[in-house]
Order: sequence, then structure tokens, then C-alpha cells
Amino acid sequence: MIAGVSPMDPAEPRHRFHVTPLVEVAVLAVAAAIGVASYYVIAAHARAQELLPQGLVALLLVANLVPGVALMILLGRRIAHRRAARSPIGGEGQLHVRLVALFSVMAAVPMLLVALAASLLLQYGIEFSSSARARAMLVNASALVQGNYTRELTSVAGEVGAMGGDLAGYLRQMPIDSSQFEKGLLFQTYRRGLSEAMILQRGEKDPLAVLNPYGRPLKNVITTQMMADLDRGAPVVTVSSSDRIGAIVPLAYQAHTYVYAARIFDPQLAAQLRRGDAILADYRALQARSRSLQLRFNAALLAVSLLIVGVAVWIALAVADRLVAPVGELVDAARRVEGGDLTARVAAPRTRDEVGTLANAFNRMTGELQQQTAALDSRRALIEAVMGGVSAGVISVAPDRTVRIINASATALLDIGVSPVGRPLGEVAPELNEMIDSGQREAVVEIQAGAEARTLAVRIARAEAGPILTFDDMTHQLRNQRLAAWSDVARRIAHEIKNPLTPIQLAAERLQRRYGRNVEPGDTTFARLTDIIVRQVGDLRRMVDEFSSFARMPKPVFREEPLVDIARQTLLLHEVAHPAVRFSLLHDAAPTLVCDRRQIGQALTNIVKNAVEAIEAAGRGGEVTVTLSDAPGRVCVEVADTGVGLPPERDRIVEPYMTTRARGTGLGLAIVKKIVEEHAGTMDFSDRPSGGTVVRMTFDTHRLAALDTAEDDMPDLPGRDLPGPVLPGDAQLATFSPVRT
Repeated sequence: MIAGVSPMDPAEPRHRFHVTPLVEVAVLAVAAAIGVASYYVIAAHARAQELLPQGLVALLLVANLVPGVALMILLGRRIAHRRAARSPIGGEGQLHVRLVALFSVMAAVPMLLVALAASLLLQYGIEFSSSARARAMLVNASALVQGNYTRELTSVAGEVGAMGGDLAGYLRQMPIDSSQFEKGLLFQTYRRGLSEAMILQRGEKDPLAVLNPYGRPLKNVITTQMMADLDRGAPVVTVSSSDRIGAIVPLAYQAHTYVYAARIFDPQLAAQLRRGDAILADYRALQARSRSLQLRFNAALLAVSLLIVGVAVWIALAVADRLVAPVGELVDAARRVEGGDLTARVAAPRTRDEVGTLANAFNRMTGELQQQTAALDSRRALIEAVMGGVSAGVISVAPDRTVRIINASATALLDIGVSPVGRPLGEVAPELNEMIDSGQREAVVEIQAGAEARTLAVRIARAEAGPILTFDDMTHQLRNQRLAAWSDVARRIAHEIKNPLTPIQLAAERLQRRYGRNVEPGDTTFARLTDIIVRQVGDLRRMVDEFSSFARMPKPVFREEPLVDIARQTLLLHEVAHPAVRFSLLHDAAPTLVCDRRQIGQALTNIVKNAVEAIEAAGRGGEVTVTLSDAPGRVCVEVADTGVGLPPERDRIVEPYMTTRARGTGLGLAIVKKIVEEHAGTMDFSDRPSGGTVVRMTFDTHRLAALDTAEDDMPDLPGRDLPGPVLPGDAQLATFSPVRT
């Protein structure tokens, strides 16, 4: 207590911090000290020939900006004090000084943040291109390209070495100029992913056998030096060119006999190797330029920032002079409005400057407030009328989650019989209530409106009175998008499978004409397999024609079909192509199904194909089991495999173009799902207890019975009663053209 005056006495002025000349001198001294320290820090890093760390640069920039900006604000404050002392208003001019300080700080703080952000952005760019991590990234990229080339070279050498051993085994059983050996050479080359092969003997002018599908000259590929290296005991000699990697190994056939094979690779790989050294050299030059840019940019940023703050202080002085006079009138009128007097107005301004505009705006604001208050009830009625007429659903929810307002569209979309006003939102629409709990502002929500599932696009506006939900029905829009996606899938399928149909059919027919006479009369395997090829090509051609005409899945033709026969034919195709996989068909009875035989066969073929690929991906033999079961009102087809199992994104594997394989199209399971849905069925996936995947298709036989379109005069498809599987050895390889000595 001082001089007998109570501390709570309003007449006693509050003790405030006063900026004295000593404070100004202290700020100036701090600014000078920081500047000297910054110089020594930069000089130390200059001797180390390295970039300044990002955090250090930002710290130096802020440390120099803050005292510099403070000095300019203090200078502006001193000038404002002198102008206020000469003002007719008199007094200490606190309002004048505060306006100058406020505008100065408002200009200085964003400028400080902008300068810091600009510096950090530059640092991020420079550090990315000049850091040790970037250098390691470039070196590793170059090493990666070289490593890829080396691994490819090692892979080809290993494959050729293994191929030489297999060919030596062939030659112990058959002559080199026999057709069986020619097929064996082709098989070895194709199976090991090689592009060309040749068997040659030292001292011979021509090779003993050649596989050259690309027609590249092979005469001078193998040199005498390479053969000499092999004769001296080298196990393999690699051969590389601009577009191929090959290897030559000894062949245990005759003295000085060798096997050569090669694989095509990307010619850009060699170019990438040459570009690696040039990139590293450019990086070193870039690092030197980056340090110079770092220092110049931050120095310029510091100077420009201080200049802008100085200009802002000068503008603040000018603006404060013009605002001080009329601001009192505005404050008085504002207090009257605060007390509820909406008729308060300020005097008409004498000038048409910013302050005059503010006065006019204030007068217009109070007038509009007066009018808006009078029209508030009518506007509320108008809003309710608008809510009742819009097609989007609108629900206003109270803080306790009870429904306050709901329009007719929301009632219809949610299929609510009586008005839910006053009821908890969790009872009316649990899905919308969960969305409010999640804190989302926008989302697509699936709801069950009565017996119909609907998809709603929901938006939430959160207000003090409670959330306001607006939503639109997107069910038909999503269905149209799915139909459009399937149309695109159909066009792609037609484009991809149309071209190879003719050569496949011609090849099968040529096999029938050329080798059909040589087959033993009692052996029907060859005829059945070629008939399968011709029939399947015909089915594919019909499917392509329908896809091209209508850009959709072919319309199914429903007939009662033996499901066991369809499953047996599907497994027959895969038994021939994959002898290492065991296939089993289990069924208690012989169930029939009203279906499109071709489409159900296609769906089952795709599922079995995926099962075989999953087994092959596991790197071991396995088993595919197809189980058929018949129950009242439904038929179930279950395919179980011992493969790698379901991927992590199992919920999306039936979407078009979603695949986990490097060369997959992502259409197989999407087509299967479409076929199952068109056959009144459901499809689900699960993990096999002992490892692998179980795919289950369940069909509603009652609904399918109503779709039966069979006619008595409709001819049966050929090959409907094919017997069991054939041996894989009956399948023939592609045409092979050897070159003999």
C-alpha cells in the first residue's frame, strides 16, 4: 500500500512496464553481440567446407531478426510518442503508441514466420541435394544398376550350366540330330527363360544344333579364347552384348563340345551404368554451389525482412495518425450497440478515406442488424420451408444426441415411419451416430433402411447447438459406376484375347491333320485334347464377339447342367498343364444346377487357376480339392488349396484390376464374382486351417430354377462327357527349327 491508497482503488493507475532508454541500449547491444557470434559460426563452417545444418541456419536467422525487428519497433514507438505529444488531443498518447506498436508487431510476426519458412524450405531442398544421404542414394542407385546387371549375368550362367547337364543326359539317351533331342533343347531353353541356344564343337565350322528365334547372327559370338578358357578348366564363360547376356559351358558329349545360351535384357541398363559416374560428378559441383547459395539467400532474406518491417513501421505511424481522431466516436457508438441500442450511429465522415469507409460500414452494419433482428422469425420459417423441399436429408441433433429437426427427405431415406424428433439418434440411425463419434466431417456410410441397403454421402457441420447432418443417396450412382467399370473390363478383355484366338485354333487343327493319323487307334487322348482346344477357342470367340458388340459380360443362358461334369472337365485341363499338383473332386451325390455351363466353367477354371498359382508361389507341391455339396435350396462349390494363402488386402481381391501378381490383370476374380452374382449366388474367402485358401460359391437353386431357359431342340455342346485326365507327356511343345551339321 502506497501513500494510503488501496491497491484496488480504480483511481490509482496500474503499474506498467515502461520502455526506458536503457532497454533500447540493451536491445542494441544484444543485436550487435548476436551479429558478431553469427559471423564466427559461419566462418567456422566455412573452414570445414560443409553446409550449415538446417537448424543452425534457422536459429541464426531468427536470432538476428528478433533484435533487429525489436529495434525498429522501439524506434517507431519513440517517434509515435513525439507525434502524440504534438497532437491536439494531448496526454501521453497511449492509443497512438499502441496503434503503432500493434501494426508494427502485426507486420513483424508474419514477416518473421515467412522468413523462417522460406529459409527452412531452401534448407530442405539444399539438404536433399547436398546431404550425405543424397550422396549415398546416388551411389547406391549406381551400385543397384550394376548389381542388377551382375545378378542377371549370374542367373544366366547358372541356368546355362544346369541346362548343359540336362542336355548331356538327353544325349546319353538319343542322338543329337533326333527330333526328340530338338524338342528337349527347345524345352530347356523355354523353361529356363532363355532367348537363344546353340551347341557347337571346337574345330567345326557349323554348330551341331541352333535355336535362334530372333534371327541374330551367332557365328562369331563364341570365340576361340572362350573355348580355350573352358578347356583349361573354367566351369562357365559369360558372353555379354548391348542387348543380351549369355554363357557357354562344356557339354559332356564329345571332346571340345560346348553349350551356349543367352537371354535378352533391357538395352537401357548399359546406358544407366555409363550415366552413374556422370551423375556423381555433377553432384559434387552441385554441393559447392549449394553452400554459396545457402549463405547468400539467408543474408538477402535477413536484409529484405528488416526492410519490410521498417516500411511497415513507417506505414503504421501514418495510419495511426489518421485513426486516432475518429476512433473515439466509433468506440462510443460500439458501446451503445453493445448495450442493445441498434439505432446508434456515428457522425457522417468528412473524408472518403479508409476511416470514413469504416464509419459508413459501421452505420450500415447497425442498420442491417436492426433489420435482421426484425426479420429473424420470418427467416427461420423460410429455412424450415427450404429444408422441407430439398432432396437431401437434413438432421439437426442436440448436444445430448437427440433429434431436434428432421426434414421429409431424411425421413424417406432412412425409411422412418413416425417422426423421430426427440428420440436418440442411435435408435433412429446407428450408422450416423457412429460417424459423429468418429469425429469425421465427411464420409460415405452404408445403412440398412428397412429391407433395403443404401449408401449415403454424409456431411457433418458441427455447431454449438449440436451437429447438423446432411446426406444424399448415392446408391444408384455407385451402381452405375460399377456397371461402367464392368463395361471397361469387357472392352479390355475383348481386346486382349481376340488376337491369339485364330493362331491357337489353326495350330490345334494343324495338329489334328498332321499327327492324328500317327496316333494309335485305341489312344483317344490326342483327339480329346485337340477337341478341347478347338471347342474352347470357339467358346472364347463367341465371348469376344459378345463383348465387342455390347461391352458387357455375355448374357447367361440358363439350363440344367450336371455340376460334376463341369468340375471334372475343369480339373482335366489343369491336370494336363500341372502334373506336379494333385487334383481331387469330392461329392456325395451328383448335383445339378440351372446355370450357364460355359460361364460356370469359366468361373471354376479361374478359381482353380488361382489355386494352382498360389501353390506354385509357395515353392512346393500341393493339392487342389473341389468339393460339391447339395442341400435343400442351395448348391455349394468349395475349392481348397495348400498355397500361400490370402493376401493382406483380401477385402479388395474381387475388385476389377486389383491383383497381387506381377503379371496379373486383376480381372479373374472380378469376373468370377460377376458370374456368381448373375447366377443368384454368393462368394466368400477364408483361410484353410492347415495353410492355404478356401473359396466357397453358394447358389440359390430356387431362384435359378425360375431362370431355366433350356429348349428341347437346343444342341448339346461338344465334349460334355469327356473322361478323366490325360498324361502331361501327350502335350507338345512349340515348333522348333534346328540347324544340323
